[in-house]
Amino acid sequence: MRIALGMLLITVCATAADDRAQVMAVVHKLFEGMAARDAAAIADTMMADARIIAAQDKIGAARTRDDFAERIRANESQIVERMWKPTVLVRGRIAMLWADYDVHVGGKFNHCGIDSFMLLKTDAGWKISQVEYTSETQNCKPSPLGPLSGKR
Repeated sequence: MRIALGMLLITVCATAADDRAQVMAVVHKLFEGMAARDAAAIADTMMADARIIAAQDKIGAARTRDDFAERIRANESQIVERMWKPTVLVRGRIAMLWADYDVHVGGKFNHCGIDSFMLLKTDAGWKISQVEYTSETQNCKPSPLGPLSGKR
């Protein structure tokens, strides 16, 4: 009995760790698509009806997945987003990733804040259903990742 319970616990823990790793991979794929200004790669990380919301002093209208992807594609400067200290929660087919982040545009610091991603596990794998983020230009602490070096 103990062996069976132990094996079940190991299986559950391994599955949860695998799901957390997959959630992280989807968000990193989004960031890679942004850096490459690849609208198709960006869209591939999200559900068709995903929404992106900036939670600033005044909450702006939600952007659609396609509008967000096109705005990134049309930007003439490379956008590099980096995150650290992620917290990933998974239960069944829903997941949330919360992390500190910074954004560099054209190689220069632009803003920092908190990213909050909601994801759903679909037949095609984990997909982002919603992103909410703060966009702070003042009082940003230096990233523990150090200065931008072309890598996350």
